[in-house]
Amino acid sequence: MSLERFIDDALSEWMKGEGADSDIVISSRIRLARNLTQYSFPMLSTNQQSEEVLEKVSDVVHDEDLKMISNFERIPLSEMNSLESKVLVEKHLISPNLAEESRNGAVILSENESISIMINEEDHIRIQCLFPGFQINEAWELANQIDDIFEAKLNYAFDEKRGYLTSCPTNVGTGIRASVMLHLPALVLTQQINRILTAVSQVGLAVRGLYGEGSDSLGNLFQISNQITLGQSESEIIHNLYSVVKQIIEHERTARAKMLSESKTFLLDRVNRSYGILSYAQIMDSNEAAQRLSDVRLGIDLGLISNVSANVLNELMIMTQPGFLQQYASKKLSPDERDVLRAEMIRERITN
Repeated sequence: MSLERFIDDALSEWMKGEGADSDIVISSRIRLARNLTQYSFPMLSTNQQSEEVLEKVSDVVHDEDLKMISNFERIPLSEMNSLESKVLVEKHLISPNLAEESRNGAVILSENESISIMINEEDHIRIQCLFPGFQINEAWELANQIDDIFEAKLNYAFDEKRGYLTSCPTNVGTGIRASVMLHLPALVLTQQINRILTAVSQVGLAVRGLYGEGSDSLGNLFQISNQITLGQSESEIIHNLYSVVKQIIEHERTARAKMLSESKTFLLDRVNRSYGILSYAQIMDSNEAAQRLSDVRLGIDLGLISNVSANVLNELMIMTQPGFLQQYASKKLSPDERDVLRAEMIRERITN
């Protein structure tokens, strides 16, 4: 494996699989924040300390139990240029924080890219597991298994009363962030989304955009995650998220069914209009691309379009991001040049 292998393909292997409710749930993710005793948090650590953390965490890659899960590749951030790290951010394999601010940062990636272990990010270790569809329990089981392997080899910063100690107080306790990425076009079109999301925020869950905190909900994609990490067990946190997401899925299904029965002509026009624009447009900015791809994805899920695979749309959501476009072109591109190349890539993938 090499860095090129992870940045050349927009669609990670794990994204090609299917999980429960995959017509609405794009992905399920578990992220665990861990730190080592005797070392300052990354934002306060010296260069020597961060180097020692990098070495200690990297050594675990050779553990036989970890090798039984997958083959892994460790990639230091120092070996990437800014475009390459941006592509990994766009593929959700590393965080913007690791790409921009880390000292002696690195990422350990599994072959199918479903496991990403970030070193010297906001915390010393960030273990991330990604699954297609609604498989949050499966993601937790794998993340917990990996966490046990690391904890057996490393001295975690842990307090009997407070739990796992983390750089940000909001992660203290279990250190877990469980999240589900949902495609909710029908709730947006029927103007129910604000009511639903307000209710979600009142039960201790956060709603974010495609790339987490501070990002926009492009293409009707919403990330639902837990806010509470202290005072509840991991199973309680995941159960709460699971229950709420199940209700959101049912609301989206009801909205889709109602639109299909009462506004089918409107839906057909919207879906096919977006499909036509994607097939022939010469210029396409990222906001319009996300919205048009969302419309076509809805058409596929409702059986209104049959000649395009949902995987193609998943791939295009990554391929049309600024970093991937410039990596594909092997040069920096102006916003106008990106809009032209984005339209070209969409035309080729949609029509083929």
